[in-house]
Amino acid sequence: MASIKDVAAQAGVSVATVSRVLNSHPSVSPDARSRVLAAVDALGYRPNAVARSLRTDQTRTLGLVISDVLNPYFTALARSVEEEARALGYSVIIGNADERPEQQDHHVRTLLDRRIDGLLVSPADGESPLLHEVARTGTPMVFVDRWMPGVDVPVVRADGHRAIQDLVAHLHALGHRRLAIIAGPAATTTGDERVEAFREAMRTHGLALPDAYIGQGDFQADSGRRVTEHFLSLPEPPEIVFAADNLMALGALDAIRAHGLRVPEDIGIAAFDDIPWFVHTGPPITAIAQPTGDLGRAAVRALVDVIEGRPPQSVTLPARLVVRSSCGEPAGGPPSNRSDRRSGL
Repeated sequence: MASIKDVAAQAGVSVATVSRVLNSHPSVSPDARSRVLAAVDALGYRPNAVARSLRTDQTRTLGLVISDVLNPYFTALARSVEEEARALGYSVIIGNADERPEQQDHHVRTLLDRRIDGLLVSPADGESPLLHEVARTGTPMVFVDRWMPGVDVPVVRADGHRAIQDLVAHLHALGHRRLAIIAGPAATTTGDERVEAFREAMRTHGLALPDAYIGQGDFQADSGRRVTEHFLSLPEPPEIVFAADNLMALGALDAIRAHGLRVPEDIGIAAFDDIPWFVHTGPPITAIAQPTGDLGRAAVRALVDVIEGRPPQSVTLPARLVVRSSCGEPAGGPPSNRSDRRSGL
């Protein structure tokens, strides 16, 4: 295996110059940089990452702890994080919290033991003494998608407030008045934020949101199924079920079909977190889309800024409403064609 001395000899430069090129140091002439990179390719040189980490106290590795790797939204987020990190010269180790705070903390401890340079976390719960401690000790950390109030680290997230307003306005214009929500866990910032934005949008249009139309979910499909079963058992079921994430929307759709009801003729459905398979359901599901790729890339850049000593920046990107045909939009049939079953008549 070629050594750094072999590369220096091949390129006709000093070992120090080779080191500067490999570490992207700006004080190297373009000619010297080109010769070093050509020598690296010709000799097949690969730096010893372990030795480098011992010398520089850096591993060029980031940790990512996501809430649920089976959720297509978080899968896409992890992919964009990995791609951006690789472009910036970092590797990524991923831990799946499975929406369990204790599993989240296990992954955080393991990643810190691996001497990662920085940590990206989408918190599974609103409180974690461990994450508070990580922030206090100065370990570079950025929250992505979700955050923890009182923890002073950059946050990269989407703002769904306007998109939820747009959704309720859209449903109101279609003639719907009885709208229900399957909320995410109140212990998460996204769970609390989405239900409050929905409540505010309902007030804006003079619509009531009775307690019976607010179901507590946990961002998992089973909870979406359970809550929708409750909605359908009411004397006056809702006209629309809005699920605050994609997996709960899938559970809601299962429950609706299990009752022999049609979407949108008997009851409509909408979701937060647009994902590719929503266009393949029958009918395609109206959803709120987050800029997932942009969020992942921005989170990595924010974390690298912290690692490299630049001022940390929080980033908020807008979500947007994607109208399809699961709420009685023209492509799914006019609202007047729905059966009397959903009106309780």
